[in-house]
Amino acid sequence: MMTAPRVPNFLSTLPPTRGRLAADAPLAPFTWFRAGGPAEALLRPADSADLSAFLAELPHTVPVHVLGACSNLIVRDGGLLGVTIRLARGFNEIVVEADGVVAGAGAMDATVAEHAAAAGLAGLEFLCGVPGSIGGAVAMNAGAYGGDISACFDWAEIVARSGEVLRLDSAALAFAYRHANLPPGGVVVRARLRATPGNKSAIAARMAEIRAAREASQPVRARTGGSTFRNPNGMKAWELIDAAGCRGLTRGGAQVSQKHANFLINTGDATSADLEGLGEEVRRRVFAASGVRLEWEIKRMGIPAARPEARP
Repeated sequence: MMTAPRVPNFLSTLPPTRGRLAADAPLAPFTWFRAGGPAEALLRPADSADLSAFLAELPHTVPVHVLGACSNLIVRDGGLLGVTIRLARGFNEIVVEADGVVAGAGAMDATVAEHAAAAGLAGLEFLCGVPGSIGGAVAMNAGAYGGDISACFDWAEIVARSGEVLRLDSAALAFAYRHANLPPGGVVVRARLRATPGNKSAIAARMAEIRAAREASQPVRARTGGSTFRNPNGMKAWELIDAAGCRGLTRGGAQVSQKHANFLINTGDATSADLEGLGEEVRRRVFAASGVRLEWEIKRMGIPAARPEARP
C-alpha cells in the first residue's frame, strides 16, 4: 500500500507540547471501521491550554485534522499529512449542574447521557443512541431518536486555529441538519448541554428503549461507522438504498449491512478504498433508481493510497 509522503524529521519542526506526539502513527486502530492509513504526526494534547499553546505556534502552512471517537469517519488509506489531533485524557471530564451538563470533548455521548440520568436530568437521553464523543456531536449537530445537539446546546469552548480560546453559543454555530458552523480549523474542547429535572425511572426507561431499538435495528457489533448518508428532506436514506437493490452489496471486504441498509461494514479485511468506493457505488445506484443524490454523513479525510499528493 502506498502512503502519503512524509516530511523528514517532521516532529522536530513542531512546537513543544506537554502531551504526546508521535510520527507516522497508525490511525486504523482508533477508527470504528478499523481501516485507514497513518498520521504524519499524531498529537494527543494534555489539556486545552496545551492545545492552545501548540496551535498558536504551529505554522499555518501545516495541515491540521481533528479526530474524536472516530465513530463516523473514514481515514483514507494514504493517511493524513500534517498534524492530526486526537482528544483523549484531559478532555473527558463531565460536570453535572442543576440544569445541565458540562462535558469535555472527549467524553463519550452515552457516558454523558448516563451522568445526566443518574442526576435525574431529562432531555439528554438521545445521546445514549449516538455513537461518538461530545466534540464530534457538536461539530456535526449529532442526533438520534427525536433529539439533537441543537435542541439542548448552551455553549461550546473552541480552540481556534490561531490558538485563541472562544466560547460560542448556538446562534454563533448556526446549527443545521448534521452541521455546525465551526470556525475554520477550530477544535471543540468543551460544551454545556441544557437539561431539566425529571423522573429518574422515566429517564432510565427511555434510555433502555433507545438502546433496545438501536440493538434491534443497527449492526452495532460490526465494524461500522454509523449512518453513512444523510436523510434527504422527507425521505429515509435506507429506504432509497433498499429500493435501489443495494442491501448486502459488497466491494472487497466492505458490505452494505443486511440489517440496516444505511450502514457500511468492514467484514474483516476492507480497505478504506473499499468502503468509500462501495459508498459511491450506492450513491450511483440510488441516483439511477430515484434521481436522488445521497450526501455523505460519514466524514472522509486523507489521501487515497492510489493517488498520493504532495503537500501544498
